[in-house]
Parts: sequence; C-alpha cells; structure tokens
Amino acid sequence: MIVEVKVPSPGESISEVEIATWLVEDGEQVEKDQEICEIDSDKATLTLAAEETGAISIKVEEGETVEVGQVVCTIDTEASGTESSGSSKKSQETSSQDSGAKAPNPMPAESNQEKTYASGHAGPAASKMMREKGVNLDSGSAKGGRVTKEDVVQAAAARGQGPGNRSSSKKKMSSLRRKVAQRLVSVKNETAMLTTFNEVDMSPIMNLRKEYKEAFKAKHEVGLGFMSFFTKAVSRALKDFPDVNSQIDGNEQVKFEYHDIGIAVSSPKGLMVPVLRNAEDMSFATVESEIKRLATKARDGKIEIDDMLGGTFTITNGGVFGSMLSTPIINPPQSAILGMHNIVERPVAIDGKVEIRPIMYVALSYDHRIIDGKESVGFLVAIKEALEDPKALLMDNDPETALEL
Repeated sequence: MIVEVKVPSPGESISEVEIATWLVEDGEQVEKDQEICEIDSDKATLTLAAEETGAISIKVEEGETVEVGQVVCTIDTEASGTESSGSSKKSQETSSQDSGAKAPNPMPAESNQEKTYASGHAGPAASKMMREKGVNLDSGSAKGGRVTKEDVVQAAAARGQGPGNRSSSKKKMSSLRRKVAQRLVSVKNETAMLTTFNEVDMSPIMNLRKEYKEAFKAKHEVGLGFMSFFTKAVSRALKDFPDVNSQIDGNEQVKFEYHDIGIAVSSPKGLMVPVLRNAEDMSFATVESEIKRLATKARDGKIEIDDMLGGTFTITNGGVFGSMLSTPIINPPQSAILGMHNIVERPVAIDGKVEIRPIMYVALSYDHRIIDGKESVGFLVAIKEALEDPKALLMDNDPETALEL
C-alpha cells in the first residue's frame, strides 16, 4: 500500500512552508512515527513524522516551498527500503572561491630588445601564485621587468583579492529568517517609532536575589532571575498606562485588558518570542518556570505556533550578550517593546554623595501614532520605580509571601 505524506497546517493564516531538511534518504526504510523531515514556516520549525512503516520515496527537494496539504513523500508499506546510514541528510551549502579571471595566457616570448632573459617572466613562486589567483602580468617591478610575488599580491589586492584564504559560502535564508526580516523592515516603514531611555539602580533586586535565591530554587526548582522582576514591573506599569498595551487595527485602537507578554529568546533558528499568557495573574515562581519552559523549547527547536501567537507587549534582553544600550524594534502588531541591557557598576549621586552602584540602562521603543511622549516616559519611569523599590511596589513589603517561600 502506498501512503501519501502531506504537509499539515502549522497554524492559522499559514498557507505554505519550506522543506528545510530531510532527515532520511530517498528509498530508506522508515518506521512509523519516525521524524523524517523538518519544515520551516513563518513562525517556527516543525518536524514531519512517518505515518506508516515502509520504504520512503521523496517527492520534494530541500529548499522548495510547498503548500499546506501538498504531498511531499510517499511510503510503500509493502516494500523494504535501504538501511539508514546513521546520519541525517543536511542542507547543502554552496562554497565558491574568489578565483577571479581565467588562467593566465602564456607569457610572451623573449624579444631582442634591451631586456634580460627574465623580462616579462615570473619566478616559480610568482607563477604559482598567478595561477592560483587568476592574475596575468606581462611585466613586473624587478630588474628587467621580472614578475615577483609582491607584484602578484598587489595586483590581486587591486582586484579585491587578499593574500590569504578568500573562500565564502552561501545558503538560502530560512522561511522564519526571511519573515522576521520582512517584519522588521515593515516596522521601520509603517510605524512612527521612537525610543525613550532611562537607568535603573539594580541594587535592591540584586540584594533580594542574594537573600532569597537559594530558598526560592529549593522550593520551586527554578532560579530567581531578573526576568520575573521585569515582567511584574511591566505588568504593573501596563495597568497605569493602557495605551502601551494596545495596537492599531485599521482606523481603530484596540486596548487589551490582559497582559500577554512576549519574551524574546535567541534560538538556533533565529529570534523567537514565546508569550506569557495573562502575566498579570502570575507569581514570581510561575513567571520563572514559564520562561524556562518556553526558552528551553525554543532552543531545542520544539517551540510550537501556539506558544508564540498573540502578545500585547514584548521584553527583549540584549544584556545577556553584553549590550550596554540599544534601540529595540517593535514586535508588530504590538505598539511597544522594552529593552534590557547589561549591568555595569557606575558612579552615581546618592544623597549628595558619589557611590558605585550596579546600573542598567533600559529602553522603551513605542509607536508614536497611539502612544504620546508623556505616556511612554511615564511608563518607563513606573518600571524604574518598581525595580528600585521591589519590596514595596512588587511584593507588598512581604518578599517571602510574594516568592511563595
């Protein structure tokens, strides 16, 4: 019996996908439920599993774009295929070397003019280099016009070639990467994006983490990180500044009563933004557990479309890569995004005295079409206030209860 394997629907509004990698060879014996292919959609990478046991016949090449419901392979349940080689078939990359022009023409014959026997000729080392770099020189800088290695290096450099390895590689961008690129460009072109900045003294949070991190991890089996404090501070600020938690729909502004906060995560497939649903109702422990779960799924390539749908606000943390300050780009159709950065000890004025404090610069990019400067600045100040006084503003002056210890 021949079983047709079709592309399933990865999610609402997605009509086509790209065949990223075949995990088996054509004609190979596959087992039922064995992963046979990776497919890229606009939002995530998914795997396709064999529906039956048998010999597989691949109908679509890697890199091809196919429609949802299209047959990409068949499985002959009555035939025996070849055994697996034990390694997955990987996407091929084309590699080319900047060899320049064609091989040099033969050197001109010696003339009877006032030149030495070496005029217009190159030594063995220079000749070899000319062949490798595709350079043809009729004369050089040495006595009598002899071509030297230095002449070849200079000629190659003038054509954009260097003296070292000049190889390069090329591969097609994934569907996810192309979609992210399109969305980022569209944000710059279609929104009135501005960014406001502030700084946060992280001492209070760092002191709380130092005091309670061991008990928190022992109780909840997850670390007490910075993201739970930032998520709670954002949710608190969104209640006071609802325009920041809204988006444009045609000629209307939609305000959300709930806080679905996206957390930007770097994965092998590119930037992904899984969403914490109803973050306003989450405890510190729930936030940390959900962030860990979703980040692990993203980095393992197991993130699902439903994990990333929606979102009313986004937090991105460039500080984990060492960024001191940046202008985050809005995640459409949202209207604002908060950028976190690294923590650096800096001199600051405290009660008229200079002290060294751990300072983080924070940035809020927002769509000025529906968020005014007053709201954007007030929103970021509210986050700063909550982070610099977390006991009072995020924990009701009872850290142990707030942390569920």
